[in-house]
Amino acid sequence: MDIIPAIDLIDGKCVRLSQGDYERRKVYNEDPLEVAKGFQDAGIKRLHLVDLDGAKASHIVNHKVLERLATYSTLVIDFGGGLKTDEDLRIAFEAGASMVTGGSIAVKSPAVFESWLNRYGSDKIILGADVKGECIAVTGWTESTDAKLMPFLEGYVAKGVSKVICTDISKDGMLEGPALSLYRTILEAHPGLYLVASGGVSSLKDLEELEEAGLPAAIVGKAIYEGRISMKELTRFLA
Repeated sequence: MDIIPAIDLIDGKCVRLSQGDYERRKVYNEDPLEVAKGFQDAGIKRLHLVDLDGAKASHIVNHKVLERLATYSTLVIDFGGGLKTDEDLRIAFEAGASMVTGGSIAVKSPAVFESWLNRYGSDKIILGADVKGECIAVTGWTESTDAKLMPFLEGYVAKGVSKVICTDISKDGMLEGPALSLYRTILEAHPGLYLVASGGVSSLKDLEELEEAGLPAAIVGKAIYEGRISMKELTRFLA
């Protein structure tokens, strides 16, 4: 299983939210590059970089941070948050993103998201499926929709999506364990999907359970920043 640490950005700083609430945020480091290099030194290959300012503003904001991390680390970066236009996408890729994640755009402007998928391919375009209850949430999780998760996924898998990051918002930042039953349900319906679990990971045991459930990848954030999972433990897990 791929372990993908997350760096969430507000004002260029490394932060974490609780259940997607911008008012419940904590700054963990003023220098995201320092954090990224720590991941790199531990043997991590991937990074999930989220522009929370961009998600709120509906356009890319922290592209300079992306560029700095891509230039001065060897991490393969997937970038999301606020990507709404072809210009946003161009900026993200030129700044060094290897992949981009589209969530709100896939709900609100499906034709645009599909055009990205056709132009760049399913290896570079990740579907972000952030779920609250049974429905998709958008705009940095500040807005719920009527789109049900499973039909939403089914529609996009049929259109060529092969990579999905699924976050159970109720779990995110709460350190109470991931949504195992949800991920099992998704994988039963779409066994070939590169499904990335996101939200709730609190310990190595959680990662082991996700791996046993067949998850190809998992995003880890707050558990690292709060010292629940150490860099040494991650290195051992990867080995």
